Amino acid sequence: MEGAQEDPAESSSSVPRFAEPAGSARGAEVLPPEESGAAAKKLCGYLSKFGGKGPIRGWKSRWFFYDEKKCHLYYSRTAQDANPLDSIDLSTAVFDCKADAEEGTFEIKTANRIITLKAATKQVMLYWLQQLQMKRWEFYNSPPAPPAAPDAALAGNGPALRLELEQEEAEPDDFLGPVRTPPGLVGVAAALQPVPTMPLALQNISLKHLGTEIQNTMSNIRGNRQAQGTGHGPPGEDPPLSSEPQRAEQPLPSDPSTPAGKDPADSPKPTPKSSLTANLIQKAKRQNNTFPFFADGLTRSRTAQEKVLALEQQVLMLTKELKSQKELVRILHKALEAAQQEKRATSAYLASAGEKDRLELVRHKVRQIAELGRQLEALEQERDSLVQTASLREQQVQELQQHVQLLMDKNQAKQQVICKLSEKVTQDFTHPPTQPPVPPGAADRDLLSQQEKMEQLKDDMEAYRTQNRFLNSEIHQVTKIWRRVAEKERALLMKCAYLQAKNCQVESKYLAGLRRLQEAVGGEATECSELLRQLIQEALQWEAGEASADGVELSPISEYDEYGFLTVPNYEMEDLKLLAKIQALEVHSHHLLAHEAVERPLRERWAALSDLAPSVELKQLLRAGVPREHRPRVWRWLVHLRVQHLQSPGRYQELLSRGQVREHPAARQIELDLHRTFPSNKHFTCPTSNFPDKLRRVLLAFSWQNPTIGYCQGLNRLAAIALLVLEEEESAFWCLVAIVETIMPADYYSKTLTSSQVDQRVLQDLLLEKLPRLMAHLGQHRVDLSFITFNWFLVVFADSLISNILLRVWDAFLYEGTKVVFRYALAIFKYNEEEILRLQDGLEIYQYLRFFTKTICNSQKLMNIAFNDMNPFPMKQLRQLRTAHRERLEAELHELERLKAEYLETRNSRDPAVPEGCTSEDEGEGGP
Repeated sequence: MEGAQEDPAESSSSVPRFAEPAGSARGAEVLPPEESGAAAKKLCGYLSKFGGKGPIRGWKSRWFFYDEKKCHLYYSRTAQDANPLDSIDLSTAVFDCKADAEEGTFEIKTANRIITLKAATKQVMLYWLQQLQMKRWEFYNSPPAPPAAPDAALAGNGPALRLELEQEEAEPDDFLGPVRTPPGLVGVAAALQPVPTMPLALQNISLKHLGTEIQNTMSNIRGNRQAQGTGHGPPGEDPPLSSEPQRAEQPLPSDPSTPAGKDPADSPKPTPKSSLTANLIQKAKRQNNTFPFFADGLTRSRTAQEKVLALEQQVLMLTKELKSQKELVRILHKALEAAQQEKRATSAYLASAGEKDRLELVRHKVRQIAELGRQLEALEQERDSLVQTASLREQQVQELQQHVQLLMDKNQAKQQVICKLSEKVTQDFTHPPTQPPVPPGAADRDLLSQQEKMEQLKDDMEAYRTQNRFLNSEIHQVTKIWRRVAEKERALLMKCAYLQAKNCQVESKYLAGLRRLQEAVGGEATECSELLRQLIQEALQWEAGEASADGVELSPISEYDEYGFLTVPNYEMEDLKLLAKIQALEVHSHHLLAHEAVERPLRERWAALSDLAPSVELKQLLRAGVPREHRPRVWRWLVHLRVQHLQSPGRYQELLSRGQVREHPAARQIELDLHRTFPSNKHFTCPTSNFPDKLRRVLLAFSWQNPTIGYCQGLNRLAAIALLVLEEEESAFWCLVAIVETIMPADYYSKTLTSSQVDQRVLQDLLLEKLPRLMAHLGQHRVDLSFITFNWFLVVFADSLISNILLRVWDAFLYEGTKVVFRYALAIFKYNEEEILRLQDGLEIYQYLRFFTKTICNSQKLMNIAFNDMNPFPMKQLRQLRTAHRERLEAELHELERLKAEYLETRNSRDPAVPEGCTSEDEGEGGP
């Protein structure tokens, strides 16, 4: 049987006196049918606890009582002790009972220890287990404390976050039915029973909590003396009944500050009695009132016979306690004698007149120390011998365990033989063989032995059935508690994310206010401008995590995002630095607010999608964005869908080996563009990173794959995005092939960039259709958007949008094609339309258009604009516009070629004579 170490979960000095009215239980106990209308009972009673060390290790009788507020099970030596010895935290505990253990034994398992307890009967054990389960469930399902009033400063920043958790009721499970309350063994009635006897009085004392034992003893002694001093009055009279409990000898249980054993000033005095019977009754009431849960004293409606019985039990209990107190006094006497002997030796040393006497005393002490040293060595030798003996015992135990294992194997073999014999017996009963008659006595003996075995097996089956029902009930309740805790944790995380998002919004508004003040002040060198500059500098250096050193950050703003891009771009201009900080805070705020409401359901939908196949559901999911953990798998599937007719095993390695034989003409340009690829991404700027080498190989392989294009500026950023997501070179190579050769139109990356120019003209037409006010405003200020949007289409927004939004664009782009690029281009202008309309200068508009895409933070809003507000967006219209503009562009290019040819023909037909007054090159060379 596994014992429990008696390390206290918390100091007994910090435990209150647990005063609580008798009817203030949080939930009703499981009562028998005839007591269903009675008030709720306290969970308390005597149990045996296995513990201790050395020779006193064994079962100790303890009084256990449950505290509703803390969900702790406290225990003391007797029910009359004022201070508990220790407590067990039931909020994180699980309960277990084993069918093969001693009857009534069960375990309470906490995070750091296992407490083994034993009840008087099996019914008492089941009652305690069921009640402890109910108390634990009531504690977890109790409504939380009302929250504090929200800060007025945050009340106006947005709608208040309301978190409401449904209160689950303690649903009775069908595993273990209600257990009847054992009469006289639990509750108030158990305190009237005599304390269970132990073989030795000292064995029941807790030496680990000796200080608490002494305090309880002194409190009981003082209470006895006070009871004897006040016990005067007419003989044979009982004290008058009162609705208030008698608390003269003990402090009020509800006041933890009152020391044990002292009388409150306003305690009511009991009526004096003179007879021995009245004295004992008064003492019994006093001792019952010392226990916190018995504030109402004993039951008033008892007969005289019951009173006599109770007093006899009380006398027996006091006699046993007197024996244990005598044993304790004997121990204290020995300690006192040792201290007095030490005091006498010290006094003799101080009283010695001469140095010789003192020297002799010192020598005597040295001899004593040497003697103690020899004793210590002897004890160490004895300890070594005991250790060797213990090791030998362990070896013997191992041998015995092996022997037990052999016996178990043998037993199993016997059981198999028994099964076979049982089958044979069954066959013999069905087809009885012809046998000689058996003597009647032997048949009766066999029948009796079989009946005994059957009864034993029935008892074992019943025990295992009870154990199974309880364990099923325990698993069921622990699972419900775990779900409840998970819901609370999720609610707290949502609240934390909400508050952190509100904090980011407040900080963003503060920085935006500083920026507007900076614009209003201008370049004037005043005290106000200097203070404003200092505030801006502090705001740029301040991080959210530095606000409170003890705070816990749910999702702090890191320097780089999950793909290696800078979260706050490093601009050189001061106003752009402030704008970048504002943008980072806005992005973080939107991410936190959307994490629970949008991203968690989206992740669950992606996790449930096992097989990828083209469908409307997949299209919607790709438009909403692919979670980071699923993105590499989804992109590989999308790329394979595009290039499966081009792929062949070993193709990528073949192209790399071709580049090792001879250098490609585009290799020099590729090398120049490597170091200009994403300067804000740590994977391409860190000297120890291997991403630049991977990118070089991917671009060289593509230049051999498609000689008509070779290399075009912009392909390096397309391949870099593919590398950041897919990480594998070959996957990134085929992703680049899919974009250039299957998704984008032909001649998109050729030297003439014909298809790219066509798409710019198509975008102008769509902007005129979808956003006429914006185009009129830009036309008024002679702003040509192709200077801004040409690069968007060429690299699919790789340099324009923040990574969180960029990769969502690519998720839909790899599946739906170039129509997604047009949708998002229109959505970006719609997103910032009002800001552009406020600008009234062409140069200011161009400056704003250079970086305005980086200010887009709300990916959900941008996606809704692209795929909802821009509808209808038929692909047929897009093809028609492309065809019309391609014809016009080709006609213009033909016209330019014709004009160029005419010019060259005219220039060649002219006489190359030198104009008058000019010197020819030949004449210049012939001069001195």
